[in-house]
Amino acid sequence: MNRSKVAGIVVMVALAGSLSGCCGGGTKEIKQTSPVNVETKSSGEQLMDLQKAYESGAINEQEYNKMRQDIIDKSGKK
Repeated sequence: MNRSKVAGIVVMVALAGSLSGCCGGGTKEIKQTSPVNVETKSSGEQLMDLQKAYESGAINEQEYNKMRQDIIDKSGKK
């Protein structure tokens, strides 16, 4: 498994863990038919997390530069 996939999985697990306590108690099954893009962090926070991933060796320079540019491009569209 390449590093970008691992980094993506880590982000998804962290997001799932942070959302598990919201919306009150009880259980309810939710069927998801299409992917949902939930952006909960600011562009600055995303860039800091990305830099940490690069510095720790989780992603290489090419992956870092592409993901960094993607974050910058998306922040300009708001």
